[in-house]
Amino acid sequence: MKSFIIHMIGDDKRAPNAQRLLADLPDAEIVGAVVGRDPAQIADVDWRNGTLLSPGYPFAMTPAEIGVFQSHRRCWQRIVDSGLDYGLIAEDDLAVDPAGLAAALDLIKAHGTPEMYVRMPVKAREKPAQILAKHGEMRFILPRVIGLQCICQVVGRGAAERLLATTQQIDRPVDTFLQMHWESGQKIHAILPNGNREVAAQIGGSTIQTKVRGKGKLAREIKRAWYRAQVALRPQRP
Repeated sequence: MKSFIIHMIGDDKRAPNAQRLLADLPDAEIVGAVVGRDPAQIADVDWRNGTLLSPGYPFAMTPAEIGVFQSHRRCWQRIVDSGLDYGLIAEDDLAVDPAGLAAALDLIKAHGTPEMYVRMPVKAREKPAQILAKHGEMRFILPRVIGLQCICQVVGRGAAERLLATTQQIDRPVDTFLQMHWESGQKIHAILPNGNREVAAQIGGSTIQTKVRGKGKLAREIKRAWYRAQVALRPQRP
């Protein structure tokens, strides 16, 4: 298993954690993040504001979200170009539990295929449509509704090829797109609980979230609830 750590070169606050992940993850290397705020780095990206796919996404894409999406595409391309069966992709605000990571990777080795995309989320919220395997309390599942965040995942080569083909145009954040298995043709699995933690708050905060206050926040929450309801109407099935 080879690992790819998405890290913005020159980010001194996150650099120590990226270095820690180099030691904690198997056969790891840093992949320079695409900087969405640099117009030159996203000049060739074909993107829209929520209008390409159904249901429509009710929020405009931010430069940071475009950069994160392209960073993940960069890692998918590395997996394909390297001829790997699988690649582990981590964002640089991840902290892992070594025993949990080893157990999760053993489950993937025993029960996964290169056609799979397997999330290892920091929040164990997803409900299974199918349980593929167990290790103690850890479960390898096909979630009914796919969770958000892309802090840690194992991506098979077939899944990487499929996702590259279906994201030549983008219109929403990468984790939101990955929920849309009916559009991508890619089922998303998960392993949870897994011991992973998010340490963004300890190393400078989120790089993509923006604060909205007052009436704007209420309107955003109403739109978010509507969108999540639309996604929940399209569950994954075994």
